Amino acid sequence: MGGDYGPAVVVPAALQALSDHENLELILVGDEAILKTMLGKLPATVNQRLSLRHASQQVEMDDLPSQALRYKKDSSMRITIDLVKQGLADACVSAGNTGALMAMARYVLKTLPGIDRPAIITALPTMRQGHTTHVLDLGANIEVTPEQLFQFAVMGTVLTQAVENLPNPKVGLLNIGQEEIKGNEKVKEAARLLAATPFINYAGFVEGDDIYKGTVDVVVCDGFVGNIALKTTEGVAKMISHYVKQSFNKNLFTRLAALISRPILISLREQIDPRRYNGASLLGLRGIVIKSHGSADVLSFTYAIKEAIIEVQKNVPSRISDQLANFLGEPSQRQLG
Repeated sequence: MGGDYGPAVVVPAALQALSDHENLELILVGDEAILKTMLGKLPATVNQRLSLRHASQQVEMDDLPSQALRYKKDSSMRITIDLVKQGLADACVSAGNTGALMAMARYVLKTLPGIDRPAIITALPTMRQGHTTHVLDLGANIEVTPEQLFQFAVMGTVLTQAVENLPNPKVGLLNIGQEEIKGNEKVKEAARLLAATPFINYAGFVEGDDIYKGTVDVVVCDGFVGNIALKTTEGVAKMISHYVKQSFNKNLFTRLAALISRPILISLREQIDPRRYNGASLLGLRGIVIKSHGSADVLSFTYAIKEAIIEVQKNVPSRISDQLANFLGEPSQRQLG
């Protein structure tokens, strides 16, 4: 029920995902009367794989996370996370309030052994054909320690190995320069931790433009820096789109040029369309939670569902836990027990 558009986007996206993935089963959680009206009469093949769970509340986009956690236990967001906790669902996908989603997911699902805080990660397009860069954290943790940056690197490595089928992804620390003398002590200490860890392919410091050059496969930073980088990216993409449309609509000749260039423009749009990279994972939890952009349209939310499917198939939380257990040894095993 959350996000800017609620069921108006989620319901058609769910139906599209069911059409695209024949083994997928979905539970729509929300106001049952509204959902039934929007769904109408469904084909039997779809109806068998779709169920509804009523929720009497919903988390608003301006709700404080603490208030949502305390007073909205029958919200669509909370019930969905509870379903994951109970093993009745393999993953949660939500376009709702990010702070509330993180607070509820962390409270209900808990973090994996060896993980202090969950981090938000997503893939961004690069100049390398068919290559994406996974960036974390994108806003969950404003203040972090070197050890937490190290944990982010471990989680980003495992996710990228699983989702992109890369056996040894390259990891970079986002910094104000590539030289070892640059950056604050937190980043420098994190670099020392990563350089001393054999199972992480640490490539050193990277700068903001390296994200889109595809220099590395995983870029690690704190949530303050990561969120600004992400929002700047979205803003630049919108600005470029605005000026391209404006330029091609100036007169008859530019419109003719746009018509001739249409195949190239379509290809460009598909490569950098942010909707196709929607679906940020809340890594480090004992369950899979995917955060869709609040303003997602149908195509965009469908990609968020697709991200959840991939992470379920690849069993990402268990892989992260196993990798940390290998590194931490007995303490991690005790926490698992």
